[in-house]
Amino acid sequence: MQDEEFDALYTAAFPRLVRQLTLMTGDAEAAQDAVQEAFVRAWSRRSVLDSAELPEAWIRTTAWRLAVSRFRRLRRGWELAVRHHHGPAEVAAPSPDRVLVEQALAALPLNQRRVLVLHYLCDLGVEQIAGETGASAGTVKSWLARGRKALARELRREERDGAERKSSHV
Repeated sequence: MQDEEFDALYTAAFPRLVRQLTLMTGDAEAAQDAVQEAFVRAWSRRSVLDSAELPEAWIRTTAWRLAVSRFRRLRRGWELAVRHHHGPAEVAAPSPDRVLVEQALAALPLNQRRVLVLHYLCDLGVEQIAGETGASAGTVKSWLARGRKALARELRREERDGAERKSSHV
């Protein structure tokens, strides 16, 4: 892949990939870091991108793996801090401007959240998702079906809770 082609891929795909990973992980900062690191790795492996059928999918998969690795490291650090009676630094409360769908997605199991984002935001088919996640097509279909039901349930709950909060303030 030539420098100009890579630059065009970065310009076009970076914002889209950050949005996708944000919805998958629920953490915009971690998503941006992971996508940036994935592009750094892609730059040094441009020959891999030349042979990849879908370079954006390669970068998204790499970013996902980086985000999951970061989450696991943070969780281990949290567990160590709790074990040694040193709590982590204060974490700011989530912004009240969070979108209802993001809240509902964040409540879903990670695999369901990931396939829903890949299917509906990335417009990938079941076979493509299976290839990207390493799961079988049947597993992807199951995650999608369960994810849709769980998302609908969470959206109804969020809507009901929001209505209750509004009525209690009146």
